[in-house]
Amino acid sequence: MRAQPRGARGTVGHPYSALNLRLALATFGFFTSAVLGALSLSAGFVWLAIALFVLAATAVVDAVVVELRRRARHREDGQRHSMFE
Repeated sequence: MRAQPRGARGTVGHPYSALNLRLALATFGFFTSAVLGALSLSAGFVWLAIALFVLAATAVVDAVVVELRRRARHREDGQRHSMFE
């Protein structure tokens, strides 16, 4: 069995998740996919645009799931945190 590294957040059985990083990456993925999808559509690459819009929709769903988990975590410990904690 592995030991918990010193200074690590969470426990071995319940690891800490970097939800803020995941939220930032989902937001970046949404904007990138949406802009590239619009550019692809205007250039006439319909199939590429559809694939990029599907990726943008997936990024939105991921961002919603992450935000719901962040809110649940903040309700559990009863404290208010900034986005950067």
